[in-house]
Amino acid sequence: MTEAVISGTGLYTPPHAISNEELVVSFNAWVERMNALHAADIAAGRREPLQPSNVDFIVKASGIRSRFVVEKQSILDPEVMVPSIPERPNEELSILAEIAIAAAREAIARADIAAGEIDAVICACSNLQRAYPAIAIEVQAALGAGGFAFDMNVACSSATFGIQTGADMIRTGSARKVLMVNPEICTGHLNFRDRDSHFIFGDVATAVVLERADDARSTETFDIVSTRLITQFSNNIRNNFGFLNRAAPEGVGARDKLFVQEGRKVFKEVVPLVSQLILEHLGDNQIPASALKRLWLHQANANMNDLISRKVLGRDPVPGEAPVVLDTYANTSSAGSIIAFHKHRDGLAAGDVGLICSFGAGYSAGSVIVRKR
Repeated sequence: MTEAVISGTGLYTPPHAISNEELVVSFNAWVERMNALHAADIAAGRREPLQPSNVDFIVKASGIRSRFVVEKQSILDPEVMVPSIPERPNEELSILAEIAIAAAREAIARADIAAGEIDAVICACSNLQRAYPAIAIEVQAALGAGGFAFDMNVACSSATFGIQTGADMIRTGSARKVLMVNPEICTGHLNFRDRDSHFIFGDVATAVVLERADDARSTETFDIVSTRLITQFSNNIRNNFGFLNRAAPEGVGARDKLFVQEGRKVFKEVVPLVSQLILEHLGDNQIPASALKRLWLHQANANMNDLISRKVLGRDPVPGEAPVVLDTYANTSSAGSIIAFHKHRDGLAAGDVGLICSFGAGYSAGSVIVRKR
């Protein structure tokens, strides 16, 4: 069977950043206004006062200190608290395609290939801008790639599911070079008026080029040793927004039409699920955890990642062994583990083994064992 490799990655970082301090000022201004508006009901015990947020709470709960966003001003406006992203005419490139292409061009350059050599494009992300035509086909056309393209959504696990899908296409001969992009404008589905989650997400786009090992020209490639995916249904992370909302107008604008989660339940259930997945995946490939030189984990919560790393390695990870990018990027859904891989893969020698892992809503989780060539 044909071997597949990762031959290039790319990253698009939006131009705007929002610090925890800025986010807290905006949130607390809204809280003060709402509590003043409902002061009589609060005093009469008919309504609970809203609680303010604070920087220490955010850092302790998540490890996040800042995030990048495609639009900043409206998010921080207590009257709006939603990113302002105007619709574009159908003749113009969509914003998801635009940021995906920015990341893709870097990945293509790092892979030392031409866009015309690509014969499959996968757009794998948690929130697609529209139902059809596929964002992936728009990216394919704008880049001048050939073959075929399609969108897929497995929430925060979309990138690892996309890597397995692309690698499988290469192994079976249905494609030679696959571009997998992860455009994530997570601020579009984040409720900035929810104290427990208003700080979680940021925006970004990543891209990965996969190709046949015997075609690869890049000076830095990674063998895809093995991939493994798992899903287990849960309502603890959910977003009920969709095209059927218009058929039930009573629910339009309800809280569940944005990102909602039961954070403590997610922590309790996902950590053992992911740890077991990784350990079993390594064991089935006769790779001891001690052989791992790098763990590129999904960037959702620093506490989760610390615990997963300890369970997998059997000890505390040393600095750089399980790289963290969520302190500056926040949770970027499917793109998080790819950002970590993109930014923290230097220093590995030929033959060194690492593991890319993402996990999230579904529940879903994907594990990709890679070896430096």
